[in-house]
Amino acid sequence: MIGFQTLLYKEVLRFWKVATQTITAPVVTAMLYLLIFGHVLESHVEVYPGVRYTAFLIPGLVMMSVLQNAFANTSSSLIQSKITGNLVFVLLPPLSHWDLFGAYVLAAVLRGLMVGAGVFVITAWFADLSFAAPWWIAIFALLGAAMLGTMGLIAGIWADKFDQLAAFQNFLIMPATFLSGVFYSIHSLPKFWQLVSHFNPFFYMIDGFRYGFVGQSDVDPMLSFTIVTIAFAMLATLAVQLLKGGYKLRH
Repeated sequence: MIGFQTLLYKEVLRFWKVATQTITAPVVTAMLYLLIFGHVLESHVEVYPGVRYTAFLIPGLVMMSVLQNAFANTSSSLIQSKITGNLVFVLLPPLSHWDLFGAYVLAAVLRGLMVGAGVFVITAWFADLSFAAPWWIAIFALLGAAMLGTMGLIAGIWADKFDQLAAFQNFLIMPATFLSGVFYSIHSLPKFWQLVSHFNPFFYMIDGFRYGFVGQSDVDPMLSFTIVTIAFAMLATLAVQLLKGGYKLRH
């Protein structure tokens, strides 16, 4: 386990050394979202009966921050290692593909949860939040961070330069995150876009996570859990196979 532990330590230290950029900045961004949307829509929108819009919005912002930063951690680490040429120092030691997968994804989970906790601590002052089902909060936070950390790993393996990684993030991760119900309930959408939203796995992560706070959701949290688990298993299988085969890493 020494190799796994060392790589995990290296990955955690990598984002912790620049915590102002990797931890504090996303918290400030989420705070700005809350101040803008919460101030504008608080008195005009009631998504669920008896739930203020701010109380609806905060869990979505927390989960969005978890997902985006988990993805950013693994993807940025790999692409930087490729471009600077120090990836060879990760590949030379006798690390298995499981060691690589576990260390990269676990570090991404830690960063995502740290940012999410920071966003929650700062924004919780603006709403009277409850914990209707705290186990769902923990389950979806861990699953979501692991899934996006895995997606970041796949993107980092695939991309050869920052432009490709930026395209992956700007045209896939960001739209999927913002169109997942962070700022609204999908029931407020036309029927066609409601149907489209059900094909977005990010929707199920955020909807299930929010259920843990407010006790209400657009779909059954067990259905969300099942879909997210299947999606994570498929992505993890792909990522492990890419690491095992050395795709774009050993050549």
